[in-house]
Amino acid sequence: MNVKLRAMEPEDLDFLYQIENNTKLWNVGVTNVPYSRYALHHFMESSTGDIYADKQVRLMIEDEERHVVGITDLTDFDPRYLRAEVGIVIANSFRRQGYAKAALSELINYARNVLHLRQLYAIVSAENTVSVSLFCRLGFIKGAELKNWFTVADHPCDAVVMQLFL
Repeated sequence: MNVKLRAMEPEDLDFLYQIENNTKLWNVGVTNVPYSRYALHHFMESSTGDIYADKQVRLMIEDEERHVVGITDLTDFDPRYLRAEVGIVIANSFRRQGYAKAALSELINYARNVLHLRQLYAIVSAENTVSVSLFCRLGFIKGAELKNWFTVADHPCDAVVMQLFL
């Protein structure tokens, strides 16, 4: 499966708005408030696309027909230790079709060969066995287990730190 990672464009605002305001995704990240279109437009407009300036980079995932199927990003970039946290979201209608694996493969290549990072990591809910398995298939190893890291449906949930040494 071929995917393309590309910079955000103004026409991605509605897709970004849907993803960022999907309350079902809030339990696996740090967001727990809705974002306005204005705030997201400002984020897109102020993003330089330079991981050294922004300490993050967000990329849209396109399929072979140039449909946006998801978003992936590198956040919490640390220029001293050359590491960043990986995030990925695939739209519901495109899940379990190989897009996440293809996009993460591209992101790993970008991190290794363009950004020259030494390490990628992801903090994944221990209950999200699909994501844990995906990261393992791409060479990530399970690191620390974080007790009660997330709250899912009002109950605490452990997380696993997944690491890939480039």
